[in-house]
Amino acid sequence: MKEYLSNIHEDISIVFAGQAGQGIQTIEDMLSRVLKNSGYNVFATKEYMSRVRGGLISTEIRVSSKPVRSFFDRIDILVSLGQGNLGHLEKRITDKTLIITEKASEDKRFRFVEIPFTNLAVKLGNKIFSNIIATGVIARLMDIQPDYLFLYIKERFSKYSEDIINKNIEAIKKGCEIGEDLFKSGIKIDISKNDKIKEDILITGNDAVSLGAIAGCCNFISAYPMSPGTGVLSYLSKYHKDFGIISEQTEDEISAVNMAIGAWYGGARGMVTTSGGGFALMGEAVSLSGILEVPLVIHIGQRPGPATGLPTRTEQADLELSLYSGHGEFPRIIFAPGNIESAFSITQKAFNLADKYQIPVFILTDQFLIDSCYNTPINSLNFHDIENYFIETKDDYRRYELTENGISPRGIPGYGTGTVIVDSDEHDLEGHITEDFDVRTNMVNKRLKKLENIMNDIVEPILTGNEHYNNLLIGWGSTFETIKEALEKIGRDDLAFLSFSQVYPLHPKTVDYIQKAEKTIIIENNATSQFGKLIRLYTGIEIKDKILKYNGLPFSVEEIIEKVKNLLDGM
Repeated sequence: MKEYLSNIHEDISIVFAGQAGQGIQTIEDMLSRVLKNSGYNVFATKEYMSRVRGGLISTEIRVSSKPVRSFFDRIDILVSLGQGNLGHLEKRITDKTLIITEKASEDKRFRFVEIPFTNLAVKLGNKIFSNIIATGVIARLMDIQPDYLFLYIKERFSKYSEDIINKNIEAIKKGCEIGEDLFKSGIKIDISKNDKIKEDILITGNDAVSLGAIAGCCNFISAYPMSPGTGVLSYLSKYHKDFGIISEQTEDEISAVNMAIGAWYGGARGMVTTSGGGFALMGEAVSLSGILEVPLVIHIGQRPGPATGLPTRTEQADLELSLYSGHGEFPRIIFAPGNIESAFSITQKAFNLADKYQIPVFILTDQFLIDSCYNTPINSLNFHDIENYFIETKDDYRRYELTENGISPRGIPGYGTGTVIVDSDEHDLEGHITEDFDVRTNMVNKRLKKLENIMNDIVEPILTGNEHYNNLLIGWGSTFETIKEALEKIGRDDLAFLSFSQVYPLHPKTVDYIQKAEKTIIIENNATSQFGKLIRLYTGIEIKDKILKYNGLPFSVEEIIEKVKNLLDGM
């Protein structure tokens, strides 16, 4: 048995595969938490079909002695709870993979350990217990004490009957017994623990955006459910009483975005969360925010299109949609956080900047970032001060007063003695409709002048690696941690990585970074290099070497390493 895991040292990739409805998500949640609480670094991510029942679903849990935050192709242990999983994951399985399954395949390329999960579960009363048994097997192999698992089960299933709780505990015990037998047979995983990790928080990208919104003083959210953005609505709705948040599931996306605009107009801090298909319906309201100069925060969880596309997969293909959304010309800010910590910090910042500049601010995540989780110290989450920019109005208040920086003092109805007039038509200084050509020109110039000041608040891209590089990798958004780990494993002193968490406006130093490199490679989860086109538009520099992926899956560390090496070796 030892040969199965001969490639394991301080970092293991465990994949559970089955069908929707088999409780694969329960396995991920339970194992991730008990592993972290036992002192292991963990990273978990999932891929799944758009099915309530059936289809194929898998979740990867990386366990390491060092912090891990990126997706691996390599599978060290595969726990298969159904048919068709091997074919689905075949490209990731090697001759060193330990495959734990109900019935071994006749395929001689793979080696198996048979465990009758279903029969054992049925003896406990229901085949659904298969996932709990599988959890116990891996937990025991990872030297997790059963008491940790018992406590988790009691907490997770506290709303259920005592009989269900006891059945789950029996299932965990059975799994641990099997895991103990495998351990004695020679399957041992050598990963060191660190008690300090027990104090870390285990947080998902969805949690980070939601908590960032709370920390940014969001007190209103409206949305029509659309994965993967729905999780933010669910999270803020769950805790709406704790943080004084009005949460509204609307009849459609048009209502959602207009309600958020109305909330800001009334003095709240509003947010909408959606995906590309839902945001497509919000274009007119984005333009409304632009002319009213009413702040707006929009979270877009990207997924593959066009149309419904692959609704439960990942992609970075909505950059241009957000950049060019809304008719007419008006400023905006577009963020794309690179990891969970960044998602927390940037979401807070989005509310401050929307308030400060009275513009729409976008937060672009994607299914990979939203659905991934890992442990991180609580002090790694940076808090921003709440910055409010509205004023108490006076009798002579004029909503669209011309100012040197283009930002008119924003009043709120009922706060002061002035009247706050807004209109979706072009308007004069007070907010009344006008068709005066000079006033129109002045208003357009006033709105666009904000861009000059926005550059003072721009987030600088992060350079990882040797600052005296000859070759430069460029990425944006959720590719950050994967490219960063690939860079470390490539180990070339002449190679660096530049990552953008704000993609518009483009940082002025971008030109300097690119011109310093002899060779630049851009890496994007889309088919047309949308960020590469934006760089060319604003710098005149075309990045010819591209690594693009658009099959619905995130980049893995291994494929980044392979493709980067191929491009560099071909210089």
